[in-house]
Amino acid sequence: MTDLLTVSGLVTEFTTEDGPLRAVKGVDLTVRSGETVALVGESGSGKSVTSLSVMRLLPKKAGRIAAGEILFRGRDGTTRDLAKLNENEMRRIRGNEISMIFQEPMTSLNPTQKVGAQIAEAARLHQHLSASAAKARAIEMLDLVEIPDPAKRADVYPHQMSGGMRQRVMIAMALACNPALLIADEPTTALDVTVQLQILELMRRLQREIGMGVLFITHNLGVVAEVADRVAVMYGGRIVETATTAELFDHPSHPYTRGLMDSLPKVDHAARARGEATPLRAIPGSVVDPRFPPRGCDFNPRCGFAVDECRAAVPDMATVTEAHLTRCIRWEALNG
Repeated sequence: MTDLLTVSGLVTEFTTEDGPLRAVKGVDLTVRSGETVALVGESGSGKSVTSLSVMRLLPKKAGRIAAGEILFRGRDGTTRDLAKLNENEMRRIRGNEISMIFQEPMTSLNPTQKVGAQIAEAARLHQHLSASAAKARAIEMLDLVEIPDPAKRADVYPHQMSGGMRQRVMIAMALACNPALLIADEPTTALDVTVQLQILELMRRLQREIGMGVLFITHNLGVVAEVADRVAVMYGGRIVETATTAELFDHPSHPYTRGLMDSLPKVDHAARARGEATPLRAIPGSVVDPRFPPRGCDFNPRCGFAVDECRAAVPDMATVTEAHLTRCIRWEALNG
């Protein structure tokens, strides 16, 4: 598989009254063609800021990429650093070779424009299709994402569709130009479980047909187990663990990852037989405040394994296996 996206040492800052606020702190990440990489973490860990940095959609006056490379290999085989491209060059890539599905479709779709016209706009802009050809492409994409009677649905407004339908429209819009890379930022969070499953199955099928790479951003480990080939766990603006999905679930080697695993609901059949409830386990404390990060490891104030050395310096990535890295000096004790 070819490396589509290689993020190296990405640092993203926001301007505040108290000075620069560093939301992303040296992120390294790779997405290959045909694979799904899940970026996992609690709200506030830096996942969405990372994706917006890749898309160069940070607020113009407040946000900036302070350091690092965002290397993207395009359809023509050329690798470019997205962090250094000007806005006109990014417009030719954004929505064409790299597309993004946002968390809430009602805030991303234009409420005054019919959904077919919104899908057709991308096809006209990037593929230089005529108005009639772009409309046909929009109907084709609505059919591809399994929206019934696509020709009729192309002429309705977003508010006339259900949440699941609107999310399918967002997917259709994102895939209209056959992108090499799709960034999906919590695309199923606002949907009920049944529709969520349908959307995930749809995305998997379309990925197989198009062969694109997917960066899937979520806090839901159940979704990760369903869709991801590899997982990167993020906390406090840093990647703290990365591994294949099977390896991560079998051998979580960072206390934060272990905490996320332990917080999943579990069925205790013995307790149920006794009529007892199974308590949910939560990670103590709160997500690190980027304005006041702790000394050393960002997770140390919440970590039951922390020692003085953890508070002295930010740990480097340690090698658990060739494909499994963790930012923890005590990973062997954790696994033991």
